[in-house]
Amino acid sequence: MDEEPIGCTKIKEKIREQVMLSIDMTMECDDTLLEELIDSALIECEEYIPYRDKLRIKKEIYNTLRKFDVLSELLEDDEITDIMVNGTSDIYIDKKGVMQPSGLRFETCEKLENVIQHIVSGHNRVVNETNPIVDVRMEDGSRVNIVLPPVAVDGPALTIRKFPKSDFTMDRYVEMGAISCEAADFLKTAVKAGYNIFISGGTGSGKTTFLNVLSAFIPVTERVITIEDSAELRIQGIDNIVRLETRNANLEGKNEITMSDLIKSSLRMIPSRIIVGEVRGSEALDMMQAMNTGHDGSLSTGHANSAQDMISRLETLVLMAKDFPIQAIRRQIASAIDIIVHLGRLRDRSRKVLEISEVLYCDGEVVLNPLFEYCDGAETENILFKTDNVMKKTGKLLRKGT
Repeated sequence: MDEEPIGCTKIKEKIREQVMLSIDMTMECDDTLLEELIDSALIECEEYIPYRDKLRIKKEIYNTLRKFDVLSELLEDDEITDIMVNGTSDIYIDKKGVMQPSGLRFETCEKLENVIQHIVSGHNRVVNETNPIVDVRMEDGSRVNIVLPPVAVDGPALTIRKFPKSDFTMDRYVEMGAISCEAADFLKTAVKAGYNIFISGGTGSGKTTFLNVLSAFIPVTERVITIEDSAELRIQGIDNIVRLETRNANLEGKNEITMSDLIKSSLRMIPSRIIVGEVRGSEALDMMQAMNTGHDGSLSTGHANSAQDMISRLETLVLMAKDFPIQAIRRQIASAIDIIVHLGRLRDRSRKVLEISEVLYCDGEVVLNPLFEYCDGAETENILFKTDNVMKKTGKLLRKGT
């Protein structure tokens, strides 16, 4: 990023104040008029400003008043996947898989707070000292997490996980080497046949994106209900779809609508498939009960370090919801989930499918039957190879004639 020339900051602030004064005198100010006001203020400025700096000042003032201040150019850069604002002094980015300083900063804490309020406004969210933590979905689908003081000790913390502008496809995953052709074909068949598939992985492993990719194989004749904390899924090609999103409690602590509420409601909406964006709490029990009530082909995601860890985590989440016998929980998990797809991010920051396993129940335990496994350092072209294990749950394949 270019460094701002000495003196430009004061000039920019002077022009910004002049533009703000002009806006106050004008009852309405659309984007065209705002650009004219900025141009006029630049012309009237007594100090000499090189043309290149004029263009930058104009853009920065426009971004401050209409967009997201210094974050605007980061949001417009398609190569940046994550933006991390640590107070006013540090803004880090993840670009092409490398985390690095952006070279940008907010001039004042007030400007950062204005951007935060601009983001949360209109999204049924409130963030202040009383409610200092909030998650928001931007218009383009990007996820935003905000933490304010006093919880954030060194100033407001703002984290943005940008949503890709172009939709990923399974073919693109194969081209990137994230999955083998054989494994991709297997998952395509499994989705069409109505297998319940759970996608696990760590933060930033691409679970939501991969869920979107799998949803492209859902037959167009089916009715799909999606349930999310923040609506991020882009289900393509399905006309009969209902998208549901949770709602936080109001200032009085009332009128909250949880994931569990939405899952229960979805069962009365005649769904062919239920897609739960992410399971992280007591809704795990409701999700598995929904999968066990005839809604084949349901999809969901969750955080875990491995496929086996995801099974353990689901057991814990269900125990947090109800004090069920562990054997009953394990039988429920094995009955509800047919296949686990585990994603990971490797040392080179690339995202890969690391494991595709069948979920079975044997001798009171949930057992994974690995069908595809990632081999680190394999000499073959496809590093996700098919194991010698035979798939046990073939009933849905037979019923669908695949």
